[in-house]
Amino acid sequence: MATSVSVGENHGAHGNNGAGPLIRVILADTQAIFRAGLRKIFALEDDIRVVGQAETLSQTQSAITKFSADVLIFESALAPNPVEAVTELLRQAPQLKIVVVTPVSDEQLTLDLFRRGAHGILSREVEPEILVDCLRKVAAGEPWLENQAIHWMMDAFRGHSLRPSGARPKVQLTPKETLIVSCVTQGMKNKEIAVRVGTTEQVVKNYLRKVYDKLGVADRLELALYCLSHHVVDGVKPPPIPQNGEAVNASAARAAAGAATSMPAAPSNSDSPNPNPPQKPS
Repeated sequence: MATSVSVGENHGAHGNNGAGPLIRVILADTQAIFRAGLRKIFALEDDIRVVGQAETLSQTQSAITKFSADVLIFESALAPNPVEAVTELLRQAPQLKIVVVTPVSDEQLTLDLFRRGAHGILSREVEPEILVDCLRKVAAGEPWLENQAIHWMMDAFRGHSLRPSGARPKVQLTPKETLIVSCVTQGMKNKEIAVRVGTTEQVVKNYLRKVYDKLGVADRLELALYCLSHHVVDGVKPPPIPQNGEAVNASAARAAAGAATSMPAAPSNSDSPNPNPPQKPS
């Protein structure tokens, strides 16, 4: 059976202290010394807590059903076919985000793992601070690939080797969608995109969800790679950062206009005293 780690063991010396949402982690690795090393690394972080461990594939499957976790750190050597293992683990726990640790960087394995739903892929020699950064990004819903892996992904998309060329129908993005996508391909976060486009973060999120559905992509990285491969935003320049106060004033004006158009029409006597008050009965 998978072993549980007590809450206090990996909570850090000062607790969470408002460091952000707590990231609950399951460690699945064949080497006890590696798991112990990771626990020591995460013990220094107020927002990361190890809630379970496993040293075999069957223990890992038990752990993801027994423990409530956000991220699974999964050693590829735990399974004869790590790609199929990731598929099965995600079938058991669709909400779980999986970071796969490989002994060395491997192009085909990386492409297959990413295609099957792995959220992060790291080599075993990764530096502790990079691993922690990876964990936080993945927990926040962002994919994580090392630089070499990103180049492999880009080459694969250019050669249409990840998906058949006819898998996605040709679609037409609206001018606003194209503008937002061009910002994404430049590595901008939603907050910066909202400032440049002159809208809110929530509106940007809404647009991106529509674009994901249109293009059949799952996240920002796949969106950027798809756009690069299919020349979706070639020649489109992201809008510049507005001058001080310009974005704020524009947002305030839009918010006021939206509020005005969404409010029901008020009776004519709501804006001024009633010129003809009802007569009292005599």
